[in-house]
Formats: sequence, structure tokens, C-alpha cells
Amino acid sequence: MRMVGEYKLPEELYYHPEHLWVRVEGNKAIVGITDFNQKLAGEISYIELPEEGDEVEKDQVIGSFETGKWLGKIYAPVSGTITKINEELEDDPAIINEDPYGKGWLFEIEMSNPDEVNELLYGDAAVEWQKKEIEKHEKK
Repeated sequence: MRMVGEYKLPEELYYHPEHLWVRVEGNKAIVGITDFNQKLAGEISYIELPEEGDEVEKDQVIGSFETGKWLGKIYAPVSGTITKINEELEDDPAIINEDPYGKGWLFEIEMSNPDEVNELLYGDAAVEWQKKEIEKHEKK
């Protein structure tokens, strides 16, 4: 597990600039909220996820989450069909805070264009992006 500052940034994942992670398994993408995003937001008290069967486009807003501090948007990091959602989050969205890269996953997408993954941040590019995001938010 790679750390950037005090935030976990697993090396095997891809990252969307709106602070979502993507784990690719064949033609499927499993999506969640980054450690940085969940810590910045605070305890997540409500989440609205897309519906199974929804057709989504890359960068489309498809859900939201709320904390005591703010309302965050959830974007589709790739295009495709939502095949599964993490129903446990509806009863206990704070699972995201406890385990953002494991039990706190949000949904799965059957990708219609797997090449879109290459447009996401990965490896050293993800580390540099995370460092800039930390710096930007520390100045506020």
C-alpha cells in the first residue's frame, strides 16, 4: 500500500480526478471513493448510488454522498452499465470511512469502452495528482 502524505493510494488502482478509484477486473470496473476524499469529507451519513442496469457515460454525475460538512458528487469514471451496487452502504454509509478500498466499494460497471481506463490517473501520475490535491486543500 503506497502512502501519499497520510493518505493511502493503492498502486494497482486507477484514479478519476474527482477522487474515485477504479479496480479493473477484465471488462468490469469496481469503483469507490479515495481515502483522501473520505477523510476530507468526514463521516459519510448518506449515500445515493446509481441503480443496477443504469447506462452511464464517463464523467457523468451518477450519485452523491453527504456528511455533516458537505454534499459530494459521485461520477462515472468510465462508460458502461451498472451491474452491481454495494447495498450495505444504504444502511451504513460510514463503511466507506472505515474501509474505502475494501468493504466501502460503491458499484461495479460493465465497461462499454475499456480503453477509457487509460484516460484515468495511474502510477506516478496518480501520486503527483494526489500531492497537488493535498497541497490545494491544505491552503484552504
